[in-house]
Amino acid sequence: MTETQSQPIRVMLVDDHTMVRRGLATFLLVFDDMELVGEAENGLQAIQIATELVPDVILMDMVMPGMDGATATRAIRQKFPQVQVIVLTSFKEGELIKNALDAGAIGYLLKDVSADDLARAIRAAHSGRATLSSEAAQVLIETANQTPAPGFDLTEREREVLRLMIEGLNNTQIAGKLTVSPSTIKSHVSNILSKLGVASRTEAVTLALRNHIIP
Repeated sequence: MTETQSQPIRVMLVDDHTMVRRGLATFLLVFDDMELVGEAENGLQAIQIATELVPDVILMDMVMPGMDGATATRAIRQKFPQVQVIVLTSFKEGELIKNALDAGAIGYLLKDVSADDLARAIRAAHSGRATLSSEAAQVLIETANQTPAPGFDLTEREREVLRLMIEGLNNTQIAGKLTVSPSTIKSHVSNILSKLGVASRTEAVTLALRNHIIP
């Protein structure tokens, strides 16, 4: 135990696999500056036990039956902002990583992490410092660099107009359907062409169909 750390870091485990929890419990025994204070096998149980124990750091699985890890993390962090959550999972999809971080997790690690790296992440989390696995960081970078899908910035009304354009209606017919003036529809169509980066209605319809912009 370090000189500055008089009390061990109180760690809680959340995973639906008993063997994973058992392995992590054994891992924690190796480090005298950490102690296991509780375990949960799903998100709902995690919230209940965290409320009782208020641990320092939670190792949280993401994909579990019932309530998932992101939902549980958000609930725990809202109630106990001092409790730090490290996601420890087998999954590295961008959406899962983003959901975990948005929910308030301070770390995202894969289950093949080494014992020393996991221990460092727990200590870092307890000090308020984030830790991301290299794989998770790479996925976030790739996601951030992706070009947004065509039509992502269309308003709900513009999508409605585009849907009617796909059906072959002209401006006057669309105006009648939506009970607005043709000039209003003309303005919407102009915005749609601009946002899609096309020069004609035909190109807009073709792009919309090709990219499934309208479900």
